[in-house]
Amino acid sequence: MRKVCEDFHAELKEFNGEADHVHLLVHYPPRIALASLVSSLKGVSSRRLRAEFTGRVNRATTHGRFWSPSYFAGSCGGAPLQVVKDYIAQQKRPD
Repeated sequence: MRKVCEDFHAELKEFNGEADHVHLLVHYPPRIALASLVSSLKGVSSRRLRAEFTGRVNRATTHGRFWSPSYFAGSCGGAPLQVVKDYIAQQKRPD
């Protein structure tokens, strides 16, 4: 995730998640299309996880997709950055 962000001239500030989703806090320049960044994050991570866990990722149950086609993005401009970092840090680590 960090390398993909760097390729987009963005900074991955925090990363954590649950068994079925992840939370990322990313600082990215306004010239970057968020949909392109998310698409790249999903695509690269999907390929790497499938390669690392070959045989453990069941393509039949995921219908050929590792991630859901949807995502949620929110702005944290009004909240102190530490509050958002703490929220993400308190989530469970992805399995």
